[in-house]
Amino acid sequence: MALDQSFVGRSYPPTEPYEVGREKIREFAEAVGDTNPVYTDPEAAKAFGHADVIAPPTFVFAITFKAAGDVVADPGLGLDYSRVVHGDQKFAYVRPVRAGDRLTVTSTIEAIKSLAGNEIIDIRGEVHDESGEHVVTAWTKLVARAAEEG
Repeated sequence: MALDQSFVGRSYPPTEPYEVGREKIREFAEAVGDTNPVYTDPEAAKAFGHADVIAPPTFVFAITFKAAGDVVADPGLGLDYSRVVHGDQKFAYVRPVRAGDRLTVTSTIEAIKSLAGNEIIDIRGEVHDESGEHVVTAWTKLVARAAEEG
């Protein structure tokens, strides 16, 4: 079943705030094997001009992908999540994510297209801190694979 094209441009309400903690940043940096001390040592981060530790660039994926779940779960869209694979991810930062940030994400469907029987949906996640400052934009591409024949 084709995705509903009328959903292009639809935005979903902002998520509840996610508080970024030092420990979460440290765990993420360890998980991805990034040993940059600005992710784990407040003094090292201060030496580079940050008030506290900052998060690796892909850290924000965890909250933007969760926010994209509102899009995925929208029954009117017609997405069969059992056929979905992650197609692409990119980020455009205004500033680094910092320990202590309280971030919200607003998801918007940017595009829906069909290609070789697959349905492709592009979701933009705008991330803001509690003061309303824009922190980063994340783009997620999901591919709903075509149903197998027979």
